[in-house]
Amino acid sequence: MFENLQDRLGSILNGLTGRGALSEADVSAALREVRRALLEADVALEVVRSFTEKVREKAVGATVLKSIKPGQMVVKIVHDELVDMLGTEGVSIDLNAAAPVVIMMVGLQGSGKTTTTGKIAKRLTDRDKKKVLMASLDTRRPAAQEQLRQLGAQTGIDTLPVIAGQSPTDIASRAVQAAKLGGHDIVILDTAGRTHIDEPLMMEMAEIKARSKPHEILLVADSLTGQDAVNLARNFDERVGITGLVLTRMDGDGRGGAALSMRAVTGKPIKLIGVGEKMSELEEFHPRRIADRILGMGDIVSLVEKAAENIDADKARAMAEKMAKGKFDLNDLAEQIKQMQAMGGMGGIMGMMPGMAGMKDKISAAGLDDKVFKRQLAIISSMTKAERANPDVLKHSRKKRIAAGSGTDASDINKLLKMHRQMADMMKAMGGKKGGGMMKQMMGGLASKMGLGGGMGMPDLSSMDPKQLEALAKQAEAAGMKPGGLPDLGAGGLPGLGGPKLPGLGGGGFPGLPGLPKKK
Repeated sequence: MFENLQDRLGSILNGLTGRGALSEADVSAALREVRRALLEADVALEVVRSFTEKVREKAVGATVLKSIKPGQMVVKIVHDELVDMLGTEGVSIDLNAAAPVVIMMVGLQGSGKTTTTGKIAKRLTDRDKKKVLMASLDTRRPAAQEQLRQLGAQTGIDTLPVIAGQSPTDIASRAVQAAKLGGHDIVILDTAGRTHIDEPLMMEMAEIKARSKPHEILLVADSLTGQDAVNLARNFDERVGITGLVLTRMDGDGRGGAALSMRAVTGKPIKLIGVGEKMSELEEFHPRRIADRILGMGDIVSLVEKAAENIDADKARAMAEKMAKGKFDLNDLAEQIKQMQAMGGMGGIMGMMPGMAGMKDKISAAGLDDKVFKRQLAIISSMTKAERANPDVLKHSRKKRIAAGSGTDASDINKLLKMHRQMADMMKAMGGKKGGGMMKQMMGGLASKMGLGGGMGMPDLSSMDPKQLEALAKQAEAAGMKPGGLPDLGAGGLPGLGGPKLPGLGGGGFPGLPGLPKKK
């Protein structure tokens, strides 16, 4: 979402950091560009004015002009103000109330309230081990109640049975009562939306609020709506009194103005962001991490968290044992690719690595995108069990059958086999080391750079709380992980891999996987 803004701010601030000394005119010229970039990103004018004035006050001071690297000081000031604009600290859903805790979802039609209700319910069930009841109060939109019921069936979460003809306020009262009787910890009320704000909608919201006494009122807003989202937040806050915001479609190609404006305009925290269509694709909003990503500083903490969630400890242990014996077959390669996909693909991982955000375009240009991984998985899936375990048996007739089954051709299969051979050779060379998979090694290397554990192994993330994970970011900075590159990596390599490239990647900069077409 913030890619355009990231590129613009990156080029502006890089121009400052390259200079030995800065005059007031230099800072003013840079701030004009920053102001233009923010306005183009659809950030509210009042927010842009406030932001640039605060930066100017701090930047055009003796401390900056006399500092050794004034440009870097300006980058730090812009970063700090960006964090302040987004809300300083991340705020999670407040469950500190007598059960059942009532969460009321409000917003316009089409903003994603029903899907977000299901996502929040799944998150609270899986992460916080809470018993959740979902209730649809939307009696106007056709099949709205049925949609929530199906989401409940899909995720295994209780939904309030539908009684035809009941009003939204009666459903709200029944939901709270049913939650009390059913021993539920949380009840989420999915209210009706409109295509625009109108008086009957606001009156209905106020009545539901009075009847159900919600502990949290979350406004669900589509982050692609830009300035309208800011007016929407203001209206709902004045009439209903929201306690937080949930932004959907943050994985879209919008300009990000809503996310940057809404917190500053309403003073209410953005609590969660929807980053995809799957029920698991909901994340907490961390202002500092978002600011780091916008300014190209990476997001180490989120990367470590993703690794902790997606790397299966048992599978990693089994992989380490196989590697100790020098074994690495096509099943293992498929597992590596799936781990990478679960963590957001090559582009997603690179976007979170400090100083590596700009590599995403080069990766795509080299043909190393997530479509390649999908194609490789299709090829491996079209093989027999014996072929996956022993790729050497793959002769021309077998390759022809696999190509037909996977919708590829023999050259794609040869590229995959070449990649596997190179990775297998590297794994054999690592024989005695405790590995556990390409992604695990990468994360282990990052962790060791941050002083969190030795060598190739991952730190024990299961015993760490979110505050400790947040501390990783500061440790990363102390270890030298700042914009412009990773520490001690020489020729642009990745930590923990003992060389200038990821295992299985060809040499020569970042050309892609072995056997893939190079950039022409």
